[in-house]
Amino acid sequence: MSVVADFMNLLELEPLEHNIYRGANRDVGTGRVYGGQVFAQALVAARRTVGEGRETHSVHGYFLREGDFRAPIVYFVDRPRDGRSFTSRRVTAIQHGEAIFHLSASFHIEEPGLDHQLGMPSVPAPETLTNELDTIRARADRIPEPLRGILTQDRPLDVRPIVPADPFRAPQAGPAEDARRQVWFRVTERIGDSPMLHQAVLAYASDYGFLPTALIPHGIGFRDPRLFIASLDHTIWFHRPFRADEWLLYTCDAPSAFGARGFVRGAVYTQSGVMVASVAQEGLMRLREDTP
Repeated sequence: MSVVADFMNLLELEPLEHNIYRGANRDVGTGRVYGGQVFAQALVAARRTVGEGRETHSVHGYFLREGDFRAPIVYFVDRPRDGRSFTSRRVTAIQHGEAIFHLSASFHIEEPGLDHQLGMPSVPAPETLTNELDTIRARADRIPEPLRGILTQDRPLDVRPIVPADPFRAPQAGPAEDARRQVWFRVTERIGDSPMLHQAVLAYASDYGFLPTALIPHGIGFRDPRLFIASLDHTIWFHRPFRADEWLLYTCDAPSAFGARGFVRGAVYTQSGVMVASVAQEGLMRLREDTP
């Protein structure tokens, strides 16, 4: 089975009962369930209970507890409202008898309306950039042995940063304006045509490297042993149709960090410059030296 087929299976939840689904996990080397995975799976669970003709336009998630990647996750879907234009769903993700994640999602019928967007920033084309996985494999000797096999394994997403970063080396500290990150990404193989599937892939990818953007001005690396970092909440607004197996530019910035929390925001564009989604997140960034 290809790594993309395995990824699609990760998003293909097992129905257990009416409004109840179960999902598997993928180890990405963080020691816990990757936040983008539980967010994407909860979105899929919610969308499974919505009729045709309505697609996701906004999703809000709260990370409550650290997820155990060795145990499956069960998703319970509540149906607060089915209106003429909008449908609302709430999802609770459960592990070991406790809620680890809450999601609220809203779905909207297709209808005409006013249309404008901010332009896409000027960046190099993805074909001119290096796949992040190739960069990591070239530096494999720097990766601790327990993580080496996980971090160098084949990936379902081709991620190409505009400015490559070394996850095991701290960035150079600088002004707040330096808290920016831009990457191209896409699924490495063609996938189906369901809008839900492409939205779930974007949801999965949107948490990857997002919060560490707020570390850049402070010269602190994501894997700094002093650091405990975790997503607290995560929101996506889907604006326009897109395909996740075609290049998408994810441009992120972090306008604020305070009180052991960092705030990041992002926008996603197609290669032709169409803005398809906006993302925002607040996360915990706690240094051990600041912890009593």
